[in-house]
Amino acid sequence: MSAGAFAASGQQLYGTCAACHGARAEGNPGLGAPALAGQHVAYLQRQLLNFRSGLRGSHKDDTYGAQMRAGSQATLPDEKAIAAVATYIAALPRTEVKPAGKFDARNGNNLYQGKCGACHGGQAEGNEALSAPRLAGLDAAYIKRQHRNFGKGLRGAQPQDRYGRQMALMATTLASERDLDDVIGHIHAAGAAR
Repeated sequence: MSAGAFAASGQQLYGTCAACHGARAEGNPGLGAPALAGQHVAYLQRQLLNFRSGLRGSHKDDTYGAQMRAGSQATLPDEKAIAAVATYIAALPRTEVKPAGKFDARNGNNLYQGKCGACHGGQAEGNEALSAPRLAGLDAAYIKRQHRNFGKGLRGAQPQDRYGRQMALMATTLASERDLDDVIGHIHAAGAAR
């Protein structure tokens, strides 16, 4: 398949995804659908494979994950389709989220740099070499939900999910909801500054 045909295939496959994630993969917080644009291809592929295999979205309390699991199984028949749609999404312009509400910028920066930045990048841009996703551009509700899912074992609890298990351990290191809000404020400010 030529590069043009591969890109066209990815765009066509993404058509179903757009109903929740938006036409430009900008996300839809009202539906609980995160922004996907600008994520690394390898991260997107891994997450789609995790949904298809049940490493993600199979916990009975992960309603959004279960929806995504069913959607990926119905829409993406094989690894070639997953690669095509991931490549298409990764090429879309990155999303930005401006900080909402008040947050302690100093506390957010210190906590982020001390607990998150080594993997997710100093500006929350993600780190493909470490398989860490881009956090800048994700809405606050999604980040909080995933942090909670990791902390409660809804995500990252299965032995085969190496990266998820790492994040599950890290999710226990923030002391309070206020600290999480400060970290999210920092992520949004750092993403907007790029």
